[in-house]
Amino acid sequence: MVHEQLHHPMDHSADDGFAEKSDGFMNWLKSHPGVRVSFKIRIADLRSNAAGRGVETVACEEIAQDEELFAIPENLVLSVQNSKLKDHLNFTDKELDSWLSLIVTMIYEYLHGGASRWSSYFAVLPTDFDTLMFWSQDELRELQGSSVLSKIGRQEADEMIMGKVYPLILDYPGLFPTPKELSSFNSQQGKEAILHLAHRMGTLIMAYAFDIENEMDREEEDQDGEDGYITDNEQETAKGMVPLADMLNADAHRNNARLFQEDGYFIMKSIVPISMEEEIFNDYGELPRADLLRRYGYITENYSPYDVVEISLEAICKVAGVEKNCPQLELLETAEILEDGYSLLRPETDANLVEAISPELIVLLRTLTMTPDNLNQMRVKGKLPKPQLDQASAKLLIEVLQSRQNDYPTTIAQDDELLHSTHSHRREMAIRVRKGEKEVLQLLLNGLHTYLGEIAESPKHQPKRSNPDTGKGRKMPKLK
Repeated sequence: MVHEQLHHPMDHSADDGFAEKSDGFMNWLKSHPGVRVSFKIRIADLRSNAAGRGVETVACEEIAQDEELFAIPENLVLSVQNSKLKDHLNFTDKELDSWLSLIVTMIYEYLHGGASRWSSYFAVLPTDFDTLMFWSQDELRELQGSSVLSKIGRQEADEMIMGKVYPLILDYPGLFPTPKELSSFNSQQGKEAILHLAHRMGTLIMAYAFDIENEMDREEEDQDGEDGYITDNEQETAKGMVPLADMLNADAHRNNARLFQEDGYFIMKSIVPISMEEEIFNDYGELPRADLLRRYGYITENYSPYDVVEISLEAICKVAGVEKNCPQLELLETAEILEDGYSLLRPETDANLVEAISPELIVLLRTLTMTPDNLNQMRVKGKLPKPQLDQASAKLLIEVLQSRQNDYPTTIAQDDELLHSTHSHRREMAIRVRKGEKEVLQLLLNGLHTYLGEIAESPKHQPKRSNPDTGKGRKMPKLK
């Protein structure tokens, strides 16, 4: 049952400032027509537990499946479309994509303080972050070996902010009031203030914003490996900050709620029955802990099954002793299946070894281990090797994985010892991330050695894929 009347679902903590801001936020929310919040939920302060956002949303009563938890009108979302700034600036003329447009919009609303309709919302949004964008170089060194370091994009983000956001703010001083502690944004101190503010808004968007659907068709390509705050896909998708929706923590295993956009509302609904006093969780998807840390600033063991290890094509070629313009890679390039890098999943058991290795990687390994005669036959026939791991490709992969292990300065055993002695929260998270990646490497190596032993006993033995989505029955493309 959903009530039009909005109760105060905030638990008051010992921090009176937090309670005051929380009450102000809920009063602000209640003052807007159309807002609905179920009396069956409450929000508690968990900042002392370092639990994600620092709050938890729990059920006060039994909640049925598909029950509305709260509904926020679209016109209350903090977005480019709902801000008055769009009436003064043409973001297209300024060559600002959807991400930069929202960053600028949030800076505009924040600088207007109490005059902004979202001032009470800003009061409860985080101001300090553990996302990798805010780590020092010494802290980032704890992640040495992890591919996540190449995805932070701090320099690219700085250049983007200084190249587009900062000049725009200087050009429109009437739209962006200078805080009392600054004489002007047109100074070194002002530049640093804008840089910090833009990073803060960009981090809030990355961690808490939701996609906003519109009537225009959008491309459906899902691309990974983004740098800074932006991906190719995210540039095409309008985003907005949905008040209250961002106060749900996420858990891959205990996800029991989901946000829907329908009939002019953003509606959070239960997707399974929820017991009394059970926490309500959204879900970020099957993210490796490295990306969870990069995007949201925290990790949880429940995401460890999604840990991956990334290996570049360059690293594979180095171990195989070939150049990037070699005939083997030219064959795969022609077939359009060659990639710059490959992600290896955490295998659950030795039986799931092949599911952890992409068909494209197996084809690459088999092509690199072919004799010149076999390679020439493949080229003549216009075919590629089947994505089935054989003895030669398994041995090459073992060498690649062992080389990849050397990228990490510590062992799993050393990481276990460090976890018992470290008192730094960020260092602990970094150790757990790199340890998880090394566990993936070790599990794969163990499985490959077991597989080679089975081949030695039974030469006809070949591992088969149990998951049809990971390559079973899949035909590799012919050469064009």
